Amino acid sequence: MITLISGTSRPASNTRKVTAVIEGIYRDLGVPTRVLDLHDLPLELFAPGAYAEKPAAFAPFAQGVLDADGLVVVTPEYNGSMPGVLKVFIDHLKFPESFEDKPVCFVGLAAGMWGALRSVEQLQQIFGYRNAHIFPRRVFIPGIGGALDADGRFSDADLAKRLADQAAEYVGFVERLKGKPLRAA
Repeated sequence: MITLISGTSRPASNTRKVTAVIEGIYRDLGVPTRVLDLHDLPLELFAPGAYAEKPAAFAPFAQGVLDADGLVVVTPEYNGSMPGVLKVFIDHLKFPESFEDKPVCFVGLAAGMWGALRSVEQLQQIFGYRNAHIFPRRVFIPGIGGALDADGRFSDADLAKRLADQAAEYVGFVERLKGKPLRAA
């Protein structure tokens, strides 16, 4: 199973819309997915005591990462970095097992012309530190405000193809690393 992490808590975010598109791509490939939408994180996670004792409502999020064969992190860029909620999420996950030897793939989106290059590179450093297997083909989506139509589809066929190509290659990457097929037989 591939777990998709929608990396912001912003309501009705473009990140969640892009995550939905990616989820559909994996569905078309016959690969089971789970979406962890950080918008749904329990508020108790942000209390100071949550670092010492994780809220019970966080358990499905942590287990969703642990159970994943691979992770796809979809992140916007906020102020030249990843959203703070994404860093809080990562910091609350079990160390080292959450990312140790886990294949991880990145999609970045931003209003600006670099498409979240900075936030993806920062995340690659974090996941590399945590000994994840970084999939090298990243997709950056610049000008996100004009990239999606009213129905949440990409207006640029090339962008949709880049995401589909990334997904197909990532499935092979995960299958090779895990030594098992992800697609339904």
